[in-house]
Order: sequence, then C-alpha cells, then structure tokens
Amino acid sequence: MSKVSYYTEEGLKKLRDELNQLKDVERPKASQAIAEARDKGDLSENAEYDAAKEAQGLLEMHIAKMENVLANARIINESELDNSKVLVLSTVEVKNKANGASMKYTLVAQTEADLKTGKISVESPIGQGLLGKKVGETTTITVPNGSIELEIISISRTSNA
Repeated sequence: MSKVSYYTEEGLKKLRDELNQLKDVERPKASQAIAEARDKGDLSENAEYDAAKEAQGLLEMHIAKMENVLANARIINESELDNSKVLVLSTVEVKNKANGASMKYTLVAQTEADLKTGKISVESPIGQGLLGKKVGETTTITVPNGSIELEIISISRTSNA
C-alpha cells in the first residue's frame, strides 16, 4: 500500500519533469537499443539484446515507481501550516545538547531531501524525531552512531523549500 507524500510545488514539478524525461526520451532510446540489438542476429546468443531488454525492464520499473509516487503526492499549502509544532516544510532550528552546536533543518519529502541545503527527509531518523515537537521541547533521536539530544529553538515556515 502506498503512502501519501507531501511536496512543494517546485518539488512536484521536478518529479513530473523527471517522469516526462523518462517516458519521452529514455523509453524511446531503450526501444531503439532493443531494435538495433535484434537486428544483429540470433537472439539466443545475443548479449547486447539481453542487456537492452534488462535496461528496458529497469526503466519501466523506475517509471512505474515514479508514477506511483506522483499518484500519491500532495502539494502543501504553506500558508496553512501551523508554526507551533514541527511539520513537513517547517524550518527548525535545533541545538545539540551535548556540544551546544546549533543547526537549521527544513523537513521535506524524501525525494526533495538535500543535506547540503539543509533539507532533510521527514522519513529520516532526525526528521521523524522532530515531527510534532514544539519550541523548547527536547527530543532524543537514535542515529547510526548512537543517540543525540536536540532542543527545538525555533520553528518557522519556509518560503523556498
């Protein structure tokens, strides 16, 4: 069963553009590669044909997965977000209780996550640990190298997630 994912308009547009690229450009290329390999003779001993068929199968699987994601995608109306607690598209400033380091994260859908720009997935351990928390609350999050204790400093709505 598929779950609903929430996206910004920009994130959803990127997904649609990628799907269109796969369908309109990559799919015809895969069909052409199969046709060219088929023209080279005996299919039972044609490794190029087998490779082209396998590549086409992987491409079709990727297209089906993306279509499923898009079918369950919802756009978040940022003006209706509640800033009193951490939600998808919240920008959260947290303080690591162990070392005092302060960090800012924007919680986004998994496909929009980009740690370099401070966007983390709501499905990541940190994202899940922050969801639903309020300013002043402290949460302990289990991460691959142990656990960290984060205090919520501020929550704001992002305008460019």
